[in-house]
Amino acid sequence: MAFIFKNLSLSSSVFYYAIPLLFSYLFIVSHSQYLTNPTPFSSINATTSNVSAGGQWVLLHKSIGVSAMHMQLLKNDKVILFDRTDMGLSNFSFPSGTGCRKYNDTHHRNRTITDCTAHSLQYDVISGNIRPLYVSSDTWCSSGALDPNGTLIQTGGYGPGIRKIRTVAPCDDGKCEWTELPVNLADGRWYASTQILPDGRVIVVGGRRAFSYEFYPKTDDVSSKRYYLSFLAETTDPYEENNLYPFLHLLPDGNLFIFANNRSILLDYKQNRVVKELPVIPDGIKRTYPSTGSSVLLPLKMNGSLDGSDKPEAEVLICGGSPPGAFNMSNLNRVFVSASNSCGRIKLTDPDPKWVMEEMPMPRVMSDMLLLPTGDVIILNGASNGTAGWEDAANPVFNPVLYKTYEPDPNLRFVVLNPSSTPRMYHSSALLLPDGSILVGGSNPHEMYNFTARPFPTDLSLEAYQPPYLGPLLAVLRPSILTIEARDSIVSYGQMFSVTFMLSVYRADPGISVVLITPSFTTHSFSMNQRMVVLDVARLENLSAFAYKIAAYGPPKTTVAPPGYYMLFLVHAGTPSHAVWVKVQ
Repeated sequence: MAFIFKNLSLSSSVFYYAIPLLFSYLFIVSHSQYLTNPTPFSSINATTSNVSAGGQWVLLHKSIGVSAMHMQLLKNDKVILFDRTDMGLSNFSFPSGTGCRKYNDTHHRNRTITDCTAHSLQYDVISGNIRPLYVSSDTWCSSGALDPNGTLIQTGGYGPGIRKIRTVAPCDDGKCEWTELPVNLADGRWYASTQILPDGRVIVVGGRRAFSYEFYPKTDDVSSKRYYLSFLAETTDPYEENNLYPFLHLLPDGNLFIFANNRSILLDYKQNRVVKELPVIPDGIKRTYPSTGSSVLLPLKMNGSLDGSDKPEAEVLICGGSPPGAFNMSNLNRVFVSASNSCGRIKLTDPDPKWVMEEMPMPRVMSDMLLLPTGDVIILNGASNGTAGWEDAANPVFNPVLYKTYEPDPNLRFVVLNPSSTPRMYHSSALLLPDGSILVGGSNPHEMYNFTARPFPTDLSLEAYQPPYLGPLLAVLRPSILTIEARDSIVSYGQMFSVTFMLSVYRADPGISVVLITPSFTTHSFSMNQRMVVLDVARLENLSAFAYKIAAYGPPKTTVAPPGYYMLFLVHAGTPSHAVWVKVQ
């Protein structure tokens, strides 16, 4: 604080601004244990409404006209949202005579329907404006990833769209549209998952009765093939399946972690070889669609090895799901059994990885799990009973839960946050925005659009959840990035770059961290390609009273951070900056 008192004598204007700053600093220091460590759920009575206060919900749009079944943030702060093309008329019509399609409605005596409404939108995060997009083939329950240039590569769907490949490129002229490629996928990909790879390709894994994987782009005979993976057939339960939308995570050693049902493997996709079968996650809970839990690869923290020879630890966290038979009970008998409150955490870089089980404050199915810039995980949306599927769940869970990744005591890791007032059931989604808030939308647990259904009508709203770190009391701890000292904002592998920023009050403990987070493709409670890399910091310079420069090293190799666009955050005392976009290459 010495610099504050030193500056008080400079002028009356400095004195005017310094006094409020001083009191803010003293308040935060004296109350920091309450601001950064909300009361854990385990220390309060779960039957009362006295859950820890945390965060704020903001309604962005009462209706965007389309249910947000899928979401992808692009590098220009635009979000591509879409549902499916055969679920009835949406509430967003194209201008007269444009954007119309005809399809055969097999749900109602095969009548032909003319649909001139949008089933995809572009949402501008900064302005809040919405623009309709025309998508030709059916994108129902599809997957996606961003290529190294930031273009959305969107794969699969239903019916005529099941083998389609589509793209949306980011642009700022308001003319970007969906493009459907002439080349098709080798296998039908309905309920498949995707992962960007170190060489910039995209791997597409699984799908209903698709026990294989393949690659995009389709440039030669090898990339045009599909590769059989017996693991996907072995993890299929009769009738229930429970192995759709498998969880994929690229590990720092280059292998691909694949989780389906309650089993997982490490796949060397280059050699089409299973490197290791991991232990079955204990407790018998089914974790992938339709007994839908969620999964994240926890932050990859660099440890000073710039050549990547000393690989960072890689841990996966999987939470929620439903017991065996839950889908049959809900879908056939309309009995909604309790979802699971368990989580499994496994350190895949251990010589003999084992699942360590933890318990959430409440059972959850169909919840989204997102990495926050602080390294913590937020769990939100979903229900406490039933499974994914049309009208197959009950009892929405309104409270997000914060999982404190670095908390050493497992009993203190879960913190219950402020509730939403909107049920987010089947076909809802969420993603992290550059300001550190969470964009939340969707929820349509019906076969078609149904705005009169009870208790869960089709929801077209869009809202944002602002985590506790965005609270006004923490504003003085929030860095503000001024410049990235890297040509064209390119962060090169293993090379040093600098960030200049402003900060009102600096706390040396824990200091400043520099993190990269990918913009994920989110659908069906799984944020594909989600990744956070905590970079090595070389030095921190104090340029003036409130200006600083931090130098950090880019990721060591492509297996740690595949090439492409990332959100770069500075995090100080648990409070992240607004992100800036950088390209890692």
